[in-house]
Amino acid sequence: MQAKNHRPHYAARPGRKSAAKPSAAKPSAAEASGATPNGAGPGAASGKTLTDRIRQAVEHDIVSGRLVPGTKLDEDRLASRHGASRTPVREALQHLASRGLIELRPHAGAFVPERSVVDLAEMFEAMSFLEAACAALAARRHSAADRNLLAAAHDACASAAKRDDPEAFYAANAHFHGRIYAAAHNEYLASQTIQLGKRLEAYRREATFHPGLMSQTMAEHERILKAILAMDETAAGTQMRGHLDTLRDDVVSMATAMRGIGRENAR
Repeated sequence: MQAKNHRPHYAARPGRKSAAKPSAAKPSAAEASGATPNGAGPGAASGKTLTDRIRQAVEHDIVSGRLVPGTKLDEDRLASRHGASRTPVREALQHLASRGLIELRPHAGAFVPERSVVDLAEMFEAMSFLEAACAALAARRHSAADRNLLAAAHDACASAAKRDDPEAFYAANAHFHGRIYAAAHNEYLASQTIQLGKRLEAYRREATFHPGLMSQTMAEHERILKAILAMDETAAGTQMRGHLDTLRDDVVSMATAMRGIGRENAR
């Protein structure tokens, strides 16, 4: 079946003048963010700055349970631990706060939010419905260009998995999901999905490094892509929801186990 090569058309309101045709197409929300749920492109794994390293270290400590909910983050201690000034520490904390992983409280400092495993499960549940909607709309609305971009993103995932490179796979996986958001051609849906994805980014990254997950993810991606390219909305949505449900279960199990270990080590 021929893929549709246009965005959905909505009629203008009566008596309202049509807007002038722009000289260049405005990038979609997914494309403006790098067409990924976390803003990272396929090459994001390389070229880390000191701020990036501090951010990822704090992310890991939160996800693993080493930093338990309610913990105050000490800027001086973080600076000393990483051999840095307070400037990159503050930049890292601002970045983490923008993604909802920590809270910045006026005149009090930065804190790990009180987020339970149940909260985490509910966030992933919401994410599964958002991404399923993106996949279903991508099946209905994707263009010929989208087909090529989706296939290329899938190939990048396969290449990283074949090399057994979790860092590269994480970036390629994020890019693949972002291409689906873009192919849905719904700016609001894409922006909301990206926003929630940012809050879950650290947990998704941590799960990527678990043995066997890359091969399982590739099999699920294959089914999602096949449904989208076949323009089967129902199958695309169902496959994506199953994909995110599997991720939710993996992350919740991982978080429960790691937080238990983190509490033991903190004693």
